[in-house]
Parts: sequence; structure tokens; C-alpha cells
Amino acid sequence: MSTAPTDNDPTLVLLTVEEAARRLRIGRTTCFALIRTGELESIDIGRLRRVPADAPAEYLARRRAAKRAA
Repeated sequence: MSTAPTDNDPTLVLLTVEEAARRLRIGRTTCFALIRTGELESIDIGRLRRVPADAPAEYLARRRAAKRAA
């Protein structure tokens, strides 16, 4: 029996890029593109790239607000 956290674990503080992509229902390459442009927040920890757990929801909120304003 594994006790490793899953994508749905609300206690996660940082997500891998793959986990963030799954939460957004987008591909890994698209997720990296959003990170590269600064649209999706991420941080470096050593050689690792991590996405704060609340960043996908914040990205969606900004996209929804921009759509409403258009």
C-alpha cells in the first residue's frame, strides 16, 4: 500500500510540471510553454522545476477574468 501523495491531495504545496499539466488538462509541452512565458508561476529548487499548488487555479482565474473583460 502506497502513501505517496496524488494529484488530488489537498496537502501538496508544490506540483511537478506533469502534475500541474494534469490539473489543467493540458499537455506537458503546453504547460512548459505557459511557465516559459510567465503565465503559470513556477519556481526552481536546485535542478527541479515546481509549480505552487495554487498556481493552476490562479492561472485559470486570470484567463476567465480576461475573457469576461474582452
